[in-house]
Amino acid sequence: MRVRQVAAALAAGVISLLAVAVPANAEDPAALRVCTTGDYPPYSVSDGAGGFRGVDIDLARGLADVLRRPVQFVPTTWKSLPADFAALNCDLAVGGISDSPARRAFSDFSITYGTDGKTPITRTEDAGRFATIEQIDRPEVRVVVNRGGTNEQFARTNFPHAQVSLWPDNVTIFDEIAQGRADVFVTDSVEGRYRVRTHPGLTVLHPDRPFDSFGKVFLLRRDDPVSAAEVNGWLAAQLATGGVDRLLDTWIGPHATA
Repeated sequence: MRVRQVAAALAAGVISLLAVAVPANAEDPAALRVCTTGDYPPYSVSDGAGGFRGVDIDLARGLADVLRRPVQFVPTTWKSLPADFAALNCDLAVGGISDSPARRAFSDFSITYGTDGKTPITRTEDAGRFATIEQIDRPEVRVVVNRGGTNEQFARTNFPHAQVSLWPDNVTIFDEIAQGRADVFVTDSVEGRYRVRTHPGLTVLHPDRPFDSFGKVFLLRRDDPVSAAEVNGWLAAQLATGGVDRLLDTWIGPHATA
């Protein structure tokens, strides 16, 4: 407990010092431009009216508040994310983004604020058929996957013998399984825990024992140490004080309400 208290104090101190750089009476401070896909609960979800909600959305809003900057959420897709960074459309990107070598080619990473892994989602009655990579990687198995992210990379690497089809979004993809047009979708276990709340006929398999493990991060502008210090200081404070855990609990905890 003492270590957490010290870590929280240090992180909060970093944020306080950084916030001084943006005086409360600053005229028209530049918006914090946050790119997000809006299709990856519990991290980022579009509300259908141009707004977003989710764990990462709340964290980004909190950061903007501390920096006394308005926040502007910029819609993007997993496929267009590299181009959006190259075009300087984003100060950072959030929304359940996994640490991957491909993304390090166009952005810097924040500190890791969570750990996740890939796990299958299928119809409840088929739970025993698609629990392992070997069971999924068969010619008769229909794997559906959203285009352009680590889910597609995982599927192409691990299921060369299955029927892998690409789906344009990460929202209606679950209906493909529920309606019997696909057999299985392998995605992050945290997302799986949320999706089965909204699709009661589906089951997420062994979410506590995923196929792999990776960190969740925010994407940052390359070679921007000031921005990195701001983001990392904020995330460190939220980790040390349990803020990230509380946000996740509202989405996938035993009494989730989000």
